[in-house]
Amino acid sequence: MTLTADIQKLERSFIPNDFVVTNWNALEPFFKDLVDRLINSREDLEQWLKDMSELEAVVSEDACWRQIRMTCDTTDKALEEAFTFFCMQIQPQLQPYADKLNRKLIACPFTNELDANEYFTYLRNVRKSIELFREENIPLQAELSVMQQQYGQIAGKMTVEVKGQEYTLQQASKFLEDHDRSLREEVYRKINERRLQDTAQLNDLYTQLIEKRHQIAKNAGFENYRDYKFAELGRFDYTKQDCYNFHEAVKLHVLPLVEKIYAKKKQKLGLDTLRPWDTEAEPQGIQPLNPFKTGEELTEKTIKCFELLNPFFADCLRKMQELGHLDLESRKGKAPGGYNCPLAESGAPFIFMNAAGQMHDVTTMVHEGGHAIHSFLSHRLSLSAFKEYPMEIAEVASMAMELFSMNFWSVFFDNEEDLKRAREHQLERTISIFPWIATIDKFQHWVYENPTHTLEERTEKWMEILNEFSTGSIDYSGLEEYRKTGWQRQLHLFEVPFYYIEYGIAQLGAIGMWKQFQGDKEQALKNYINALSLGGTKTLPALYEAAGLEFNLSPDYIKSLMDFVNEEMEKV
Repeated sequence: MTLTADIQKLERSFIPNDFVVTNWNALEPFFKDLVDRLINSREDLEQWLKDMSELEAVVSEDACWRQIRMTCDTTDKALEEAFTFFCMQIQPQLQPYADKLNRKLIACPFTNELDANEYFTYLRNVRKSIELFREENIPLQAELSVMQQQYGQIAGKMTVEVKGQEYTLQQASKFLEDHDRSLREEVYRKINERRLQDTAQLNDLYTQLIEKRHQIAKNAGFENYRDYKFAELGRFDYTKQDCYNFHEAVKLHVLPLVEKIYAKKKQKLGLDTLRPWDTEAEPQGIQPLNPFKTGEELTEKTIKCFELLNPFFADCLRKMQELGHLDLESRKGKAPGGYNCPLAESGAPFIFMNAAGQMHDVTTMVHEGGHAIHSFLSHRLSLSAFKEYPMEIAEVASMAMELFSMNFWSVFFDNEEDLKRAREHQLERTISIFPWIATIDKFQHWVYENPTHTLEERTEKWMEILNEFSTGSIDYSGLEEYRKTGWQRQLHLFEVPFYYIEYGIAQLGAIGMWKQFQGDKEQALKNYINALSLGGTKTLPALYEAAGLEFNLSPDYIKSLMDFVNEEMEKV
């Protein structure tokens, strides 16, 4: 396979080239055509699938651009209305047609003649969608699509004043790296006090989301939303018990390493007690890492870094830069977080993030860059549905890129000492992220198993789980109010429920990929590219196998990977 980032917009043959999604009346004739069309041979079926894929790509890309534009500027009412219009006026009309088309495909006698190897996962997902579809869930899902975006609007307005200047919370967090401990504490408290102002609003929003999600699950015949969501996410290859095993493994094999990291940090800073505003700080005389100043500089340096790793990776970012598909810097009115949004028709994805000149922004950029490369590699697949890859492999693409790229971070730093600190920071983060993943995941299991819980019960359970995955190394005395609502920082809880354990599973995969990379760089990159090029055409264990990985969530396997990262950290 020749690798090229010269990605081409898909040619249209079913939809007119000048067609733009405006309203349902203009879209519906294309869906009617597909529903009513006679299929008399396997060739007819394959053409029908191509036409349906083309229509899906046009509609999907339109929806994605509405969301991208709205998150880039949450203050523009017109952008919010355009997104809401799609969710409330177009999406609900699409769903009954999607169900009809799914049923037509499964009932078609020629479906059995399709290549079982190529179509297995797609048809498995189609059957799952048929099983989950309920007419009465359509309005609820439309309302949820709009409600979930309220989190970004609330969080996007949060700012604090530091030294007489206004900063977004993302920008203000750079002060947590400052030498001045009293300044760090002041900023930590300001950020958390600002979050507390919206606690009630976010609690109410989450309660409403839980209620609607639970109703959707009940309508579809499930006992709770967790079980419904596992089915909807296509978690065919692991169960809730595997998640519980993962939680236990984190407690057994990761928390002792996190304890070690914090003990080292405390010693480095010369402190008797480590407070939460100390964890990102450096000792007196050592400047905070300053890998870049502007979004443009971050882009250019990341391209150089990727060029050294694999020139194709750099070409992907150059193409996105050329198309204006990067919005990297934090600013007021911009939604929080970061994402890579695949664009089904034009192919080159969009990277959105909130950079503020910190080391973790570099990590975010290479992380989203890994997702972008996945989008480029899978774009050549013949059907839109083949590009719907599981999140557990999608996050391997991004997290492995964080670790691969470390060898080439010299482009961000002028001296060896800063480079060493950056690598150490990354390896510490590779380990320390696991307890938070386990915390968020376990919290969600409880929330949806107990959907009628009170706010008091929610807070009590959150604190219980948070303490379960804490080491006791950090002194939080007097900060209990901040900790009680710590879950509200995690946008996934509001916007993409149950999408979080994937980060833990994928981090294991990423460590496995990096282990390969340390042994044989070329073979590891070949495996990486090979797996990502398959999109969603294979099962999750088969995708891991293509990457030269084991799909394994057992405590013993997790221990072996943690031991490897620990050894690598000792070398730094």
